[in-house]
Amino acid sequence: MIRILDWYILKRYLVTLLLFVLLFIPIAILANLAEKIDNIFENNLSFWEVFIFYKDFSLHFLYILFPFLLFISVIFFTSKLANNTEIIAILSSGVSFNRFLRPYVVGATVISILALLAGMFTIPKASKNYREFDEVKLKGRKKQKNTYNLYRQLNENDYIYAYAFYPSKRKASKFTLEHFEDNKLVYKISADELIYREKDSTHSLKKFVMRKVGVNNDEIIKKSRLDTILDIDIDRLTPVEYVAETLDYFELKKFMKEEELRGSPNMSRYKVIAYKRWSIPFAAYILTIIAVAVSSMKRRGGMGVNLALGFSVAFGFVFIDRIFSTLAIQSDFSPLLAVWLPNIFFAGLALYLLARARR
Repeated sequence: MIRILDWYILKRYLVTLLLFVLLFIPIAILANLAEKIDNIFENNLSFWEVFIFYKDFSLHFLYILFPFLLFISVIFFTSKLANNTEIIAILSSGVSFNRFLRPYVVGATVISILALLAGMFTIPKASKNYREFDEVKLKGRKKQKNTYNLYRQLNENDYIYAYAFYPSKRKASKFTLEHFEDNKLVYKISADELIYREKDSTHSLKKFVMRKVGVNNDEIIKKSRLDTILDIDIDRLTPVEYVAETLDYFELKKFMKEEELRGSPNMSRYKVIAYKRWSIPFAAYILTIIAVAVSSMKRRGGMGVNLALGFSVAFGFVFIDRIFSTLAIQSDFSPLLAVWLPNIFFAGLALYLLARARR
């Protein structure tokens, strides 16, 4: 009896979620296609290119809306169980509410593990393909914008400055590199122009000047042009705004370490994205418990009342999550708190609603 009950609820849990996902995908694609159709024809994109783009688009947005879809699907099928008096029959047979909740927890565990692995490794790749295709091929924008007064710390010893940096041309003007050891300047390199040559991975410096700092006298070396190799990753000097979304777990850890060393002003944004990869799977548990607690009771208004309550809670979760995320990115508010406070608040709500449902 118990095994049959577990499989019955678990199957409804997973199948309903899958149906909501399959229902959402065509709607999201059609809405986006209506906006992008002119760009697709203008750029003469093939059917296969468009197909791959919308495959990545679907994965990207399904991950973002995953908590919302999960919550609504649980509300939907649990309300049907309540309206058909199946929940009353189950509880009347001697099954406790905690025992009735077990298959939901198992389902949430399965979904959370899949969401965690996807968020760490699969979704970033899809996001990268989607973002780059959308920005470069559909909108015709360059991946990186020209940057002025660029200042970066490359590592513990090296700092660079450029008056202007042109990512598309892979060059910088009024370039300076300073090398320190034990907090003392050892040498300084200046050039009117730096050009990165991808063919042989070299850097060409025009009007090169190198100053070696000595104890008593400095040594100055001048050349009209010098071709050399510098430990500078051109692509990482001005990363695009969405770069953190496109890196898997290990790449993101390495990237954030490098950007923090360089004094990047976007660290809060990167931390919010990194923490959310852990918080979203936990939201599956919290929202599942809230959904069961809200929809397990048979109400006079029927399923419509439960769905209305469900949409209100789901939009509240998304709204609060968005507010705190924006607050962390735009101010000094802790990114860790910003990401986890919505989960903490709704975990408290889940415990309160669960206590009421047990009565």
